[in-house]
Amino acid sequence: MFKRILLPLDRSSLAERVVPHTVAVARAFESQVTLVHVMDPPYQSAVDPLNWQIGKAEAESYLGDLALRLQKAGLRTEQQILEGPAAERIVEFSRKADVPLIMLSSHGQSGLSGWDVSGVVLKVILRAHTSIMIVRAYQPTPTEETGLRYRRILLPLDGSQRAECVLPVASTLARSHEAQILLAHVVRRPEMPRRTPPGREDVELADRLVERNRVEAVQYLDQVRSRLPGETLARVIVSDHVAGTLHELVDQEEIDLVVMSAHGHSGLTRSPYGGVVISFITSGTTPLLIVQDLPQDEIEPTRAEVEIREHGRQ
Repeated sequence: MFKRILLPLDRSSLAERVVPHTVAVARAFESQVTLVHVMDPPYQSAVDPLNWQIGKAEAESYLGDLALRLQKAGLRTEQQILEGPAAERIVEFSRKADVPLIMLSSHGQSGLSGWDVSGVVLKVILRAHTSIMIVRAYQPTPTEETGLRYRRILLPLDGSQRAECVLPVASTLARSHEAQILLAHVVRRPEMPRRTPPGREDVELADRLVERNRVEAVQYLDQVRSRLPGETLARVIVSDHVAGTLHELVDQEEIDLVVMSAHGHSGLTRSPYGGVVISFITSGTTPLLIVQDLPQDEIEPTRAEVEIREHGRQ
């Protein structure tokens, strides 16, 4: 599935936090890793040609050294130097090369901040329209590239076939790492009239609906569990808030990797991701692997993208 992985790096130690995860994923899928560094010229400032060539030589040397480290870990690698705005060039390259997975550290050269992901990373996440893995740069990682193993993998499922696109990915990772898979489904309570307190009949109706959905969810997860390798657990939780409940489950179950489909049952093409996935991008605390279920040409461009294509930059 992930025969090629794109690994953008800006030569910072924070960006390199993603390297052990790249090894862990690439080994599982026997992927080739494309190392990319983007040289971004200063905005509205003249570039000295000699300094630019020196910088390019340093970047090539850096990628070469890292490639050797990854090759010693058993990976096949290639290198690419790009020039221009970082996010735009990474997205452009990934689309032209039809890269199935991009590995990203949440922060890089600009340093850690109060934001869960940096501006460049967020732009790539929202525009690449392919599968993405985000590693939280503020979390410690092994010093050795080969020292990382996933122990517990969370798969949130909403009962849709779209969400199930994560199953082959999670199965491969679980087999490779001898990891335990935890399936999770949140049964959401139905919304009730808010102008007045719900009556007894309203409450009873809601309770019956919740119980019916809970029983269906238990049966559904049991069926999915039978198709997965190794030790697989299941949790069905009744809650008013799907994303918040899943975040709590990550903490309670000591999850070290979350694997999610980009879309669930709604399958809206106006956004590259569903609402729960957006919550995990912006508020998650663990490595997050998002499997894009839609082809690139089925995701609608934003209004800003349309305007730029039609009228160019103003």
